[in-house]
Amino acid sequence: MIDVDKALEIVTSNRGDFGTELVSLSQSIGRVLKESWHTDRPLPPYDRVTMDGIAIAHQDFSDGKRKFSLEGVAAAGDSQKEKKEPGTCYEVMTGAILPLGCDTVIRYEDLTITEGLALINLSEVIKHKNVHHKGSDRQLEELVVATNTIISPAEIGVGASLGQHKVKVAKLPQAIIISTGNELVDIDQKPLAHQIRKSNVFQISTFLSTLGIDCDTAHLIDNKKEIKSQMQNYLNQYDVILMSGGVSKGKYDFLPEVLEELGAQKLFHKVAQRPGKPFWFGRRESCTIFAFPGNPISSFMCMHYYFAEWLAESLGVPLRKTQYAALTNPIEFNPDLTYFLEVKISYSSTGQLLATPQKGNGSGDLANLAEADAFIKLPRGKNNFDKGEVYPILLYR
Repeated sequence: MIDVDKALEIVTSNRGDFGTELVSLSQSIGRVLKESWHTDRPLPPYDRVTMDGIAIAHQDFSDGKRKFSLEGVAAAGDSQKEKKEPGTCYEVMTGAILPLGCDTVIRYEDLTITEGLALINLSEVIKHKNVHHKGSDRQLEELVVATNTIISPAEIGVGASLGQHKVKVAKLPQAIIISTGNELVDIDQKPLAHQIRKSNVFQISTFLSTLGIDCDTAHLIDNKKEIKSQMQNYLNQYDVILMSGGVSKGKYDFLPEVLEELGAQKLFHKVAQRPGKPFWFGRRESCTIFAFPGNPISSFMCMHYYFAEWLAESLGVPLRKTQYAALTNPIEFNPDLTYFLEVKISYSSTGQLLATPQKGNGSGDLANLAEADAFIKLPRGKNNFDKGEVYPILLYR
């Protein structure tokens, strides 16, 4: 049995590599960028008008001129106009190219326009006012979005402005989620007295879908021959296998034995933690295997703590930033294990994160997850945790 931190180190050091693919910009949301985006022209590409009004040469205003005749109109989308007469102005619209011969824009709100003449109702005008100068955001060929950025709506907008209609992103792993056990039935069935509905496969697959991964699902009954036959196919077909159940010490927990017989390398089995102690992790060739315990809280916690970090490392994105919260109640925990305790998160009047324990009835109490927001990680080697003590949290909402 190994420590939690060592287990996480082994998991993240065995990251996968799934290659890259091109997708359309509109389909790239949430994906990891595997190229750098540079400007193909300055941003903005021209001196851009930022207010509706008139464009003037500031020197005319400095020389005492306040009334300007309108020489023409420059609208957004027009080619650049040129002010040719001294002491005149151009009527301009937001987004238009600033006409040649002009360097300052006066808002309509600061003007009186009658019979082709614009009167400036200001005693002071700042030169270059209401002009977004060419290249002031980014120069030509300047880096805008770096590789390994997770694409958000902000990057979608930037990519569109750069003409990135096809985007190179990290490929996501081909994944399958496998539940095990004779006691499980589909959720549309009414369980008999000795049966329960499948839940782990749904919570894991839903979590993967939030990460953009479309996964297959399967179920294996407690029959070693069938498990071995099916697992041989899955190991050859998928980049990652996530399993629920069949890894403890029970008479029908065949998975560790079957995986060894199929040539999978066990990297660890059993972690000094609660919940999730029987967690098995290994790989065979390019397939990574997460065999979580069957109890729903165990598989849920292991999925968030270990699989999420493995995926981030595999895709090349920064690992999540650890957050901390203070306990609102004292906790006593005697086993020599790291304790991932379910907690409800709130905030103090000063903005500090607070963690209120939601102690349920063990790792099988799935309903208790709905009462909490996170796990707080209480370290080994300590039995009493006082109110106000601060520890890392693992948010799942």
